[in-house]
Amino acid sequence: MANSGIQLLGFFLSLIGIVGLIVGTILPQWKMSAYIGDNIITAVAMYQGLWMSCAFQSTGQLQCKIYDSILQLDSSLQATRALMIVGIIVSVAGLGVACMGMKCTTCGGNDKLRKSRIAMTGGIILLVGGLCAIVACSWFAHNVIRAFYNPYTPVNTKFEFGAAIFIAWGGSLLDVLGGAMLAASCPRKKQVSKYPSAASSRSGPQSSTKEYV
Repeated sequence: MANSGIQLLGFFLSLIGIVGLIVGTILPQWKMSAYIGDNIITAVAMYQGLWMSCAFQSTGQLQCKIYDSILQLDSSLQATRALMIVGIIVSVAGLGVACMGMKCTTCGGNDKLRKSRIAMTGGIILLVGGLCAIVACSWFAHNVIRAFYNPYTPVNTKFEFGAAIFIAWGGSLLDVLGGAMLAASCPRKKQVSKYPSAASSRSGPQSSTKEYV
């Protein structure tokens, strides 16, 4: 059986990871304007996220605009949105399942074997949710890198990674790590020895001699 301390550590790591996924999904700093070449004007910084685009001026004023139509968005952005939402929902569901199977909770009865299997199931669900978020972040990052190194992309429209994608990356990794710890709750079968123990082999002849006497 897995140690309850490992289960608690995996639970809190997954919880922090889910919070990071939610925060990273909401923030608009998934990519920010890159200042390269002759583009050294820093009066306005442009940010683009999954739900809105923002312009941060040097005076401290921040103006954001939510995307008007989903159908007008790029297909990769729509897929990133969907994967992040699926990853968050699956991770929350997995955390709830794992909570019922942890040793420190009273849910699921007193059957330790059954609780360990429930915790293992919750850990596997958390792994799936974390992997969905990792795929979403990596896909978005790949598109940013490809557009950055594309020679046909105008210099003033090139973007680089923002803070939100790193938060989402970190949250997904914590989610996967916590899910792996909870998945380690898989119960192990007790190994049955093929040969009788020494005590039983010794007690056998003695009992037989006593019967004949």
